[in-house]
Amino acid sequence: MLLAFALALTQPDEKWIKLFNERNLDGWKPKITGYSYGDNFGNTFRVKDKAIQVGYEGYTDGFNGRFGHLFYKTPFSSYILKLEYRFTGEQCKGGPGWAYRNSGVMIHGQDPATIGLKQEFPVSAEVQFLGGDPTGVRHTGNLCTPGTNVVRNGKLWTPHCLDSVSDTFRGETWVQAEIEVHGYGEVIHRINGTEVMRYEQVQLDPNDNDAKPLIKNGNLKIEGGTISLQSESHPVEFRNIFLKKI
Repeated sequence: MLLAFALALTQPDEKWIKLFNERNLDGWKPKITGYSYGDNFGNTFRVKDKAIQVGYEGYTDGFNGRFGHLFYKTPFSSYILKLEYRFTGEQCKGGPGWAYRNSGVMIHGQDPATIGLKQEFPVSAEVQFLGGDPTGVRHTGNLCTPGTNVVRNGKLWTPHCLDSVSDTFRGETWVQAEIEVHGYGEVIHRINGTEVMRYEQVQLDPNDNDAKPLIKNGNLKIEGGTISLQSESHPVEFRNIFLKKI
């Protein structure tokens, strides 16, 4: 009985969908800047020790702006997504300074089949993950908006990024992120169980060149979309990826 109780505490119930099988990338497909959808240049995304690893050993000529995203096969609208991440090793040579210990998960993303060959980021809302230095403050669970805007405290938010109120996480610590998404309604970011941000009404930015082709009949609302994991030049790992529809 004690063993059964312990397992119940550690395993998601049957309503949770396991998006990552811990063995391979079945159900996931990469899009890397400059390469066709499905081309996993340099073995950027791979599985080891039950985690999706993002690494750059194959980037022998440096990073060269090859931003990547690993897309899950199914789009979603209203859900709770849980995953763990950690940063490891050193940043790839040639990676931009802002991408140091920087990654994330994209929600409400565009269909990867519509992403341009040289497009760096899918039109989406990014739940940004940042790792801290040995000292100083660097929040995680932030928001960035490639090709999108959101409503924050009743007002349209148009700057590219919005800082959260999270703690700073240093070294190679595993951090749990939870994103609660209600279609075109509210989105809540939680880090290690604590709410760090909320906003609503993710929408296409009519002034963004990547977003403009996605606007149909003047409708800017984004009510659902793809989920993808980022590759931005610093090695990172993801594990325990679960989703529950709401």
